Amino acid sequence: MAHPVTATIRAYQMGFGDCFLLSFAYDDASTRHILIDFGSAGIPDKCNFSLDDVAADIKKQCGGALDIVVATHRHKDHINGFATSADGKGPGDVIRSLTPKRVIQPWTEAPDAPEGWTGPDETKSAKAFADHQSSLASMQALAQAVVDRLDRKDGFDPPWPLADRLRFLGEDNVKNLSAVKNLQDMAGDPKNNIYVYHGCQLDLSDILPNVKVHVLGPPTLKQSASIKTFAKSSADYWFKAQRLAKLAASEGVSKSKTSRLFPGLQKADTFRKTRLPTEMRWVADRVDIAEQDQMLGIVTALDSAMNNTSVILLFEVGKKKLLFPGDAQLENWSYALQSDMAALLNDVDLYKVGHHGSLNATPKSVWQRFRKRGKAGTPQRLTTVMSTMAGKHGGRNGAPTEVPRIPLVNELKADSTLFNTQDLQPTELCHTVIVDLR
Repeated sequence: MAHPVTATIRAYQMGFGDCFLLSFAYDDASTRHILIDFGSAGIPDKCNFSLDDVAADIKKQCGGALDIVVATHRHKDHINGFATSADGKGPGDVIRSLTPKRVIQPWTEAPDAPEGWTGPDETKSAKAFADHQSSLASMQALAQAVVDRLDRKDGFDPPWPLADRLRFLGEDNVKNLSAVKNLQDMAGDPKNNIYVYHGCQLDLSDILPNVKVHVLGPPTLKQSASIKTFAKSSADYWFKAQRLAKLAASEGVSKSKTSRLFPGLQKADTFRKTRLPTEMRWVADRVDIAEQDQMLGIVTALDSAMNNTSVILLFEVGKKKLLFPGDAQLENWSYALQSDMAALLNDVDLYKVGHHGSLNATPKSVWQRFRKRGKAGTPQRLTTVMSTMAGKHGGRNGAPTEVPRIPLVNELKADSTLFNTQDLQPTELCHTVIVDLR
């Protein structure tokens, strides 16, 4: 049986998005190709290429045939490249034409799950899966409502300085229906669609001989309900100690402010400043501010909840391990870190940096497990690959939440060989990283 000799990772310049073509070259001269995510919240203005150009390059690099497509979760910046078009020439049409043999997605995407399902390991709960699916649909409906609110002609008056961030988060969580439908049937027979969860058996040996694929996340609701929540602060985040203490002290206050959804929305719609006497227009200002803050809090929560449905895959070939965690945040990671599978992380050789380098998607407890971290010149030094674009997400009002998070980036540079898509030239489609598997 053939054995892989090299793994080539092409990290495409997607701006704030992910697109990785993982290619295993075998000693019998064959190559197997895996596309992990394909989406963008906006290719950098400096670049003169599009999602169509990326799709064309993927087709070229894999010789017109894909073996596996992985869509780690439903966010726009991970799947909108799978969208099709009426003329049949969209980027998703190109990927579909590559006839992947398998499509892998998180268990939350299963389209025909039985009533009461909390994941493929079954449960006694009669409503858990239906409630979770309903929650995801509601999340996307709320995100659409936020985008529609921003699109209204009256908008916010005066213009809100964080409207761009609100739009970015809202649009990222809107249901990408064309991409979702394309992923559901691009592999032909429904049995070729695999919906995975922590610890499930994912046997791809007929497609990837001598490659073990471990699924570290997401957990099912039976395994861990924490994926429905997110922590605003944690010792695992890339905060400075004093900042973490302040956030922990204020967390209870923050929670109390978000107990209702859009509580000021009707007031903001009714009491527009143009309808009020001059001496009362300060009321409209304050209602607008309240509405904007509430909306931002809601879409931020939605964003984190969706990230925690991300698939976490670890490819093991001989003594080499390649880790791709999508946008998994701490709550998704936590179950894996407490399981027997945690030891798999100790000798990772290549790490795809989670969630574009955010403060909570590379938990310190994960990072510290990577024994191959080390200064330049360290034998078999850890390789890290990050797809990101600064200025799109986080950092509100001076908060230390910018993406990519600077202390994390500094650590990646100091203790690994980092390939960052931000460093690519405008004409470069991707970084090409080669890992010797022998």
